[in-house]
Amino acid sequence: MQDNFIITLENLKLKDYRSLIKSMKKAYAGWDDLWEVEHIKSLIDKFPEGQLCVLVNGQVAGCALSIIVDYSDFGDNHNYPEITGKESFNTHNPEGDVLYGIDVFVHPDFRGMRVGRRLYDARKDLVEQLNLRSIVAGGRLPGYSKYSDKFSAKQYIQKVIAKEIYDKALSFQLSNDFHVKKVLKGYLPGDKQSAEYAALIEWNNIYYEPSEEYVHIPKTVIRLGLVQWQMRPTPSLKAMQEQIEFFIDVVSGYQCDFILFPELFNAPLMAEFNHLDEASAIRELAKYTEPLKEVFQEYAINYNVNIITGSMPVMSRGKLYNKGFLCRRDGTSETYEKIHMTPAEVSAWGMSGGKKIQAFDTDCGKIGINICYDVEFPEMGRLLADEGVKILFVPFLTDTQNGYMRVRLCAQARAIENECYVAIAGSVGNLPKVNNMDIQFAQSGVFTPSDFSFPTNGVKTEATPNTEMTVIADVDVNLLKELHTYGSVRNLNDRRKDLYSLKKNK
Repeated sequence: MQDNFIITLENLKLKDYRSLIKSMKKAYAGWDDLWEVEHIKSLIDKFPEGQLCVLVNGQVAGCALSIIVDYSDFGDNHNYPEITGKESFNTHNPEGDVLYGIDVFVHPDFRGMRVGRRLYDARKDLVEQLNLRSIVAGGRLPGYSKYSDKFSAKQYIQKVIAKEIYDKALSFQLSNDFHVKKVLKGYLPGDKQSAEYAALIEWNNIYYEPSEEYVHIPKTVIRLGLVQWQMRPTPSLKAMQEQIEFFIDVVSGYQCDFILFPELFNAPLMAEFNHLDEASAIRELAKYTEPLKEVFQEYAINYNVNIITGSMPVMSRGKLYNKGFLCRRDGTSETYEKIHMTPAEVSAWGMSGGKKIQAFDTDCGKIGINICYDVEFPEMGRLLADEGVKILFVPFLTDTQNGYMRVRLCAQARAIENECYVAIAGSVGNLPKVNNMDIQFAQSGVFTPSDFSFPTNGVKTEATPNTEMTVIADVDVNLLKELHTYGSVRNLNDRRKDLYSLKKNK
């Protein structure tokens, strides 16, 4: 009878949708969550070559759906909604390094015709053609529910590997040269057959040739250096540069990846303009900003450290702004702006708020920068978190302890709600001959989310209050990935986007 069958392997087309659903209903008997036509259309639009099907006499007998991801964005600790973008497939990245299998199924009437093997072999060929590192998937465990009262998911997988138990999905995957990397808990919500467990499986492409860009894979453990700057009389620009270089030299000696200076740390240079009114004096101070920026760029290269320059006044098109510079150790630099002005900055100096909110790419991944008052607006941190920021730097300047506590408590809130690290650095000491900058209060520190992998109080480290010093801390971004998937609470993942949303205005 099988001589009358015509079997073809093709890329899935939208016209095959009805046949696909018929096959899927048979393959997932009792499963209500089937692919909608918009899901299939989205996959075909984004990655047509990754959607494969086997047709028997023109009908879909089996199907394999997949996307490409940058696996470093997810790591081994992920779940199905996360890696598929809640089935929006916005996680598909044509420049990624891994083919991620999001579904494979075979109509039970055709399971003796090697339909599954044809699909797996086609995936392997595709991975080799695209020069991808591997195929990765969260493999369901449809037989586990029968054994869940006897074995843990890990024990069940070990018995399947040892062939003591047959699992129709995992046993087949193992026979196709996949290996199990780890157990994933809570992988596919609603998968009762698997008790929501999955085996993270991988097939490695032995012909994979890394491109040169993989030399620059972002670090996972990043060392931060914070400068708690002493405000003191400073007679000249040269003296200010010497003090800056001293701290950069110290921090770079500990192989820090970043050094953070406070907001308006160069205020001591304003003493020579104290005979002017406050607004005029700070505009004179702005004349020193460009020379200091050039010095910072030079030091970033010479000391091999990424420098976040705190902030300095900048005149642009007749307006006064509070800006800072990210000076990377590769010689490039970018500008960031204080968006929200305090009432005092407006009334005393006539400062204007910036208009650009952005994340910055570095050799340690994406970072965000909020200048002082900006961190008290939760929208700022959330927008940056949505762009992939894992570390938020906050240069600040506060004169009183209650002002400092506003910055600190809001920084800790941003760390929790955005599942990121937040580093703050401020100035201490007095400037008796500088109007509006006479006293300072600060306690610099690094804050974390509050969960089992982090300090109980959410404080990684902090400086001694009101004392000139540096703070050095290592932060592990892989812990943030684990938090996002397995945290006691998952603030980013559990947002009710069906009820509210946040976006930048054009």
